Amino acid sequence: MSETSAQLNDRAKLKNLSDDELQAYLLEGVSRTFALTIPQLPERLHQPIANAYLLCRIVDTIEDETSLTASQKKIFCSDFIEVVKENHQPEIFSLELSSLLSEQTIPAEHTLCHLIPRVVAITHSFDTVQKEALISCVETMALGMPKFQALDLSKGLNTLPELDDYCYHVAGCVGEMLTKLFCHYSPEINQHRDQLLKLSISFGQGLQMTNILKDIWDDADRNVCWLPQDIFDETGFELQQLSASNHNDQFQHGLAHLISIGHDHLENALTYTKLIPTHETGIRNFCLWALGMAVLNLQKIKANTDFNQSSQVKISRRSVQATILATRLTGKSNVLLTWLFKFAARGLHSNDWQYLPNATPTK
Repeated sequence: MSETSAQLNDRAKLKNLSDDELQAYLLEGVSRTFALTIPQLPERLHQPIANAYLLCRIVDTIEDETSLTASQKKIFCSDFIEVVKENHQPEIFSLELSSLLSEQTIPAEHTLCHLIPRVVAITHSFDTVQKEALISCVETMALGMPKFQALDLSKGLNTLPELDDYCYHVAGCVGEMLTKLFCHYSPEINQHRDQLLKLSISFGQGLQMTNILKDIWDDADRNVCWLPQDIFDETGFELQQLSASNHNDQFQHGLAHLISIGHDHLENALTYTKLIPTHETGIRNFCLWALGMAVLNLQKIKANTDFNQSSQVKISRRSVQATILATRLTGKSNVLLTWLFKFAARGLHSNDWQYLPNATPTK
């Protein structure tokens, strides 16, 4: 896609920004959520975590680019691993990828991909532990995503374990990376390293499942479905029949089951957060804001299981502001956080999966 003179001028201006300023600018364009939450972290964590999200967004851009074939995506993902490992020239990679991006990719992602050499140079400025955490995350994500891109996703995934696997490769590995950076930053946090690493995978899955459920119909427009058929086998619904005009009671029962599973993962996210020392308010806020917004999103989906557009279950700015205020008031008390979670998540979890009389039981 040819660039406008305005885009070229904007990119030229970015050369004069400091590393911190550049990463903040790029984050604002590709992820307003993380542009909001990352500044809450301790200053020593700002740069590596902002950089990590930009690296992950580059992999996401490759995955989402409709003009690329599954084979091309696999090659670009593999090459990007080598770029972050300093085994491949970032300038060459950036030019090759940028030249193939279509108008489907948003302008902010075009800018990010043009600036891959600068972003990766920042990666290589970190200490060994930080670099290894970021490289491991990128490698896990970039190796895992192409496996799913090669599948026929029009009929959904086959099983819940396949969804678990997908969520790990796109979000769980990010949770692991963040945990490694938190533990490197704080010896006190590092005392809980093993437990935090285990919980971080579930934390990531809870956030990713929320996004998947929220974006069902946006994905369906691309003939993509990330839902697991085995969950809907329990209700007698075939995902190949899924459409915005055909999501009946059987589908809504299966959706409620997935909401309950998402709730359980978010409950693990709360346990994760409560292991962070109470005086580390920045890290706790970073976790709690993401957790709180996910819970509110699940509540909107649960209240509107017949929705057919993601905008119908998008949380409002007022809800975001309420989440921020509530977590700031309760964030230093694990008791209050537990109460707040139970209150906000009420009704999301259920052990009772009695489906319709004509439902086909799972064998």
